[in-house]
Amino acid sequence: MTQPNDTAAISFAGVSKWFRPKGQLVHALSQVSLDVSKSEFVSLIGPSGCGKSTMLRLTSGLLEPDWGTLMVEGGSPSEARARKHFGFIPQHPALLPWRTVRANVSLLCDINHQPEAEVMSADDQLDMLESIGLGPFVDALPSELSGGMMQRVSIARVFALRAPLLLADEPFSALDELTRVEMRYLLLSLWERSGSTVLFVTHSIPEAVVLSDRAVPLPRPRDESIEDTEEYREILREVRSALKEGWSH
Repeated sequence: MTQPNDTAAISFAGVSKWFRPKGQLVHALSQVSLDVSKSEFVSLIGPSGCGKSTMLRLTSGLLEPDWGTLMVEGGSPSEARARKHFGFIPQHPALLPWRTVRANVSLLCDINHQPEAEVMSADDQLDMLESIGLGPFVDALPSELSGGMMQRVSIARVFALRAPLLLADEPFSALDELTRVEMRYLLLSLWERSGSTVLFVTHSIPEAVVLSDRAVPLPRPRDESIEDTEEYREILREVRSALKEGWSH
């Protein structure tokens, strides 16, 4: 059996997972092996039903493998979860309507009751909000924000935790295309400062290419100008071709 890499941030070693909806056996994952290095940004891309979200749920400890071994930070996913080492970037902002922007950003820190030394200080949270264009809105309520601004608050809230592991399941899928592009580069800028490891699920090939380290030899830091380069367009073609070929088999 494949052995997990206990020095990786996340290590799948021959992991399989199956479900029995209405008594019918469905293989969600079959013998998956994947190592994600610390501070690496890895995207999972593929058609619906190929097991991307299942991998996130296994990583977070919400599911257990039926076969194989999964290690997170050298231990079990449940141990990493107990240490509050996960941050989740949600699909929808889910801001509390009665809390201001700054109060929503500090929400997870307040709920987790973590020591102040482990999370971003209030001053650093305000600096972060200023850096992503929300400085003038720190005392605004969600009802006073656009959809894109609410998503910025949601992303900032996760980074305020200073969690070493970030999991995201299509967090930009509900946004219009222009806002979605803006959110990619916002996420990149916050991630590059954080040093967190990211496992990111998406159906968007451009999104995966812009964000990811794995199999994407584009220089960092990245901004929207990268999308005007022939190198970027060539990688898009290669990824699209690999997905078509892999799924046809």
